[in-house]
Amino acid sequence: MLFASSSNAGGFKASIKAETELLLIIFIHGFKGTDETFGEFPKRLEHIISETVSNITVECLVFPAYETKGDLDKAVVRFADWLTTLTVEREVASGLGAGKAKIVLCGHSMGGLLAADSLREFVHTRPDKTGPLWPKIIALIAYDTPYYGLHPFVVKNGVTKVTEYANAATTIGSAVLGSFAAFGAKKATQPAPQPNATTNQSAWSRWAGPAAYAMGGALLAGAAAGGAYYKKDELTQGLGWATDHLKYVGNLWDEPGLEKRVEGLVDIEKEHGVVFRTLYTSLPPKLPEFLTTRTFIVLPKYGSCAKESFLPANNGIAANEIEGHTGMFSAATNDGYYQLGLTSAQIIRDAIQTSRGIVGSRPSSPTKKARRKTGSPNKEKGRSENLIEL
Repeated sequence: MLFASSSNAGGFKASIKAETELLLIIFIHGFKGTDETFGEFPKRLEHIISETVSNITVECLVFPAYETKGDLDKAVVRFADWLTTLTVEREVASGLGAGKAKIVLCGHSMGGLLAADSLREFVHTRPDKTGPLWPKIIALIAYDTPYYGLHPFVVKNGVTKVTEYANAATTIGSAVLGSFAAFGAKKATQPAPQPNATTNQSAWSRWAGPAAYAMGGALLAGAAAGGAYYKKDELTQGLGWATDHLKYVGNLWDEPGLEKRVEGLVDIEKEHGVVFRTLYTSLPPKLPEFLTTRTFIVLPKYGSCAKESFLPANNGIAANEIEGHTGMFSAATNDGYYQLGLTSAQIIRDAIQTSRGIVGSRPSSPTKKARRKTGSPNKEKGRSENLIEL
């Protein structure tokens, strides 16, 4: 907003006073997440934005823990109600008026699906299709959200690791881990006979194979990340947990729906300026087991319209994809934690600039390494113009 003031010299001197904006950064946890999923990450991000963006009041909030079961649509309704109520309260309290609060949605894992579907719902249900979007969402940042599904290697590596743990438990014996053969007691009260490794592995494989297909590997991958083995009662409880929530997680197997969702988000960015980015966990090769980088999620296909919306978040210390996924928001489990914060802040800053009408290159596209010139000068020039340093 511009204000004019007269100078003491009798002339007029223009002074500019920018109206302070309100930015709400909303974090949404994923499947079976809690209010503690993000740790100190929201506070750090709030501090970075407050210190690096002028004329803005920043508030980071975590959407209260919700049940990740049943229809995703029902979760969308609950979140939309909560967000609209929050937006009205903050806009009234700030005195800025309706439509003045800018909002960034940050969803981890399945929380990114909830954020995406909520954004699409807000866009498609506007009373006036030519009117502005309210709540005024300016960006959606997803953290390791499986927009195209879980990477098949997550299941494969999880089952492999579980088998290794089973063999390890057999080798170590009941003195340390309890009776693996019994597979039921909370604590072994007496030494158990040494089980046959081949038989045990075969029995485990017979159970593990069908379960991996039935549950999408979620239960097995959790077992791989969580401990050496699960006892019988814990397996039964885990199976019931997975079954109870299968309907919610079932969205990951709806391939046409997954494609349609991402295409919709890309279209919303083009038409409404809502920045869409996904920061996905990327683990380095680990010879001799893994020759290439590993990811928790399936990435867009070559030539996809969403290819540039997916940015790698490197983690060099996570043992596997599951640990990388669940440990994104802690420096103890992610050596790329601080860079994750800086990249997130850059995306938000770019979105704020765009919302202020300061339009430049496409916000926060992936940084590309310089390549040796092998094509025509015009092609090389075109590529260089698209490079944006984070």
